[in-house]
Amino acid sequence: MGAVEQERIERLYADFPQVEEAFHAALDEDLEPRGPDLLYDLVGGLGLAAGSLVVDVGCGDGRHAFRLARRFGFDVTGVDPVPPAEGAEHVRFEPGRAEALPLGDGAVDLVWCRDVLVHVDDLEGAYAEFHRVLRPQGRALVYQMFAGDRLEPREAEHLWRALGVAAATTDPARTDAAIAAAGLRVVERIDLSTEWGEWEQERSGKPGRRLLYAARLLRDPERYIARFGRANYDVMLGDCLWHVYAMIGKLDRRAYVLSKP
Repeated sequence: MGAVEQERIERLYADFPQVEEAFHAALDEDLEPRGPDLLYDLVGGLGLAAGSLVVDVGCGDGRHAFRLARRFGFDVTGVDPVPPAEGAEHVRFEPGRAEALPLGDGAVDLVWCRDVLVHVDDLEGAYAEFHRVLRPQGRALVYQMFAGDRLEPREAEHLWRALGVAAATTDPARTDAAIAAAGLRVVERIDLSTEWGEWEQERSGKPGRRLLYAARLLRDPERYIARFGRANYDVMLGDCLWHVYAMIGKLDRRAYVLSKP
């Protein structure tokens, strides 16, 4: 170790204890992170009337389709490879995929697509479908997670494999290119960084709990593999790391508001 480096370390050990307590106090201050309701607030700002036609792409269990109908009075079609069996007033479900939507040309006022496109290999086809089914001046709200600069290749390889993520879709440049190629215009792009993770931690402690789960899964894998099987173990570890990585900036959250000219 050189003299300059030795001096730097000595100064660090002398100086840091003087600010450590104040530093902790500063870090305990809430930075007012935005949470998941931001997506609904963005929809509310679009000025769409009750009765507007909406497609929830990759609707899963339908929770967002039901909420969009309740909150805004929209008529919502949820599309998923395995859709829920039953809808409700103003909500129906259809089998389909992002790159092959079971809707006519210019059929909807809004495309809602939350946390789905990481599983779609044909990203260009999906955005082309969004353009096709939107009426002129229709809007799309897309939320997606991307690989961050801090995510190491081996971490990414394990995570994508465990969770069935199409690796190429985690590159934001490819998404930007697919949006442009589809003829959609970016009205607004919101880079959320670690905000949702902070919001969740402050309210429920979920990211911290996932960190604890990941530590246990990694320390004694056979305990959980014996009980739940290797495949389920890999999914659980991947899910825990997904939340942890998002919390520390290895994954980046981003939302797009898009328009069809």
